[in-house]
Amino acid sequence: MKPAVRPARPDFSSGPCAKRPGWTPQALAGAAVGRSHRSKLGKKKIVEAVDRTRALLGIPADYRIAIVPASDTGAVEMALWSLLGPRGVDMLTWESFGEGWVTDVQKQLKLKDVRVLKAPYGKLPDLGAVDWKRDVVFPWNGTTSGVRVPDDAWIAADREGLAICDATSAVFAMDLPWAKLDVVTWSWQKVMGGEGAHGMLVLSPRAIARLESYSPPWPLPKIFRLTSGGKFSEAIFKGDTINTPSMLCVEDAIDGLVWGESVGGLKGLMARSRANLAVLEGFVASRPWCAFLAADSRTRSSTSVCLTVAAPWFAALPADKQAAAAKKLADLLEAEKAAYDIGGYRDAPPGLRIWCGATVETSDLQALLPWLDWAYGEIERDYGKA
Repeated sequence: MKPAVRPARPDFSSGPCAKRPGWTPQALAGAAVGRSHRSKLGKKKIVEAVDRTRALLGIPADYRIAIVPASDTGAVEMALWSLLGPRGVDMLTWESFGEGWVTDVQKQLKLKDVRVLKAPYGKLPDLGAVDWKRDVVFPWNGTTSGVRVPDDAWIAADREGLAICDATSAVFAMDLPWAKLDVVTWSWQKVMGGEGAHGMLVLSPRAIARLESYSPPWPLPKIFRLTSGGKFSEAIFKGDTINTPSMLCVEDAIDGLVWGESVGGLKGLMARSRANLAVLEGFVASRPWCAFLAADSRTRSSTSVCLTVAAPWFAALPADKQAAAAKKLADLLEAEKAAYDIGGYRDAPPGLRIWCGATVETSDLQALLPWLDWAYGEIERDYGKA
């Protein structure tokens, strides 16, 4: 039987993510549309977004924050192209986005001294093998695997290299150790449910020192340039963005930050995400047909939660049939308006990926659970005897 109740908001996409509860387009009424981003009003809005970000996340005063082009991807690429080269680099990868940064460093920048520490989906590489005399590039949370680093104990406080962290599906949901991170990137459309195309770049004093002491041997496109005449471009981090941002998106980011403040700041946002994960943990514990891709609870994401089908009949299917069955599972839920966009990532093992960040209401996740059972029953009937 189909469940009688659907989630009020079936928006469980892992990016762009659900808007904050109660959001309507009216939230953008105060946007500086039709105005230059360099006008007093435009710049005031940009600086407000940066200042509220610093306050909400507790970013140290001597770290610099900028709004940059091209989402989290653009922010990471700016860091890689501008900072890497003077030292060897350790690249940590356990899912598709981390693998993308490896490809860029090896095949685009063509760095020679690159160590790749890799793990399959569902696991972490050996964090103890990281050499902090080298630069280290890593995601805090693997968006497509649902696996996160468990803590910051593995990051050396006295590191010689830079710690470059892609935190796009972690920030605002997990407590980042700013003193141990030199570059942190994310995008608005992830944890806070903002609009796309804009990235955030945070640099420590150590990263700034690298920018001023090292000039990459490759040409840098304008949108990657963080220095001018060998000096750090401070203006970029004081509201003079490299390119023109959408003032509608800036207003939306401010709206999300104000909402985050209203629910208890970072601690409140983290608590909401953890409560959402707890709903799925209770469900999985009582259902033999599903399991977490991240089997170790210490490394399990509280935002991008990835589930696999654990039933013996599913494991016996050939790979193409597994993919088809998992796709149908997600398609059934979308057709019934019970959950949108929760199919597993294309490169990940077949399954579901359910966003559990703070903008998702726990009540909606609770309403989703009976639908997961129903959809599983449908694919078991169609594929279980194959």
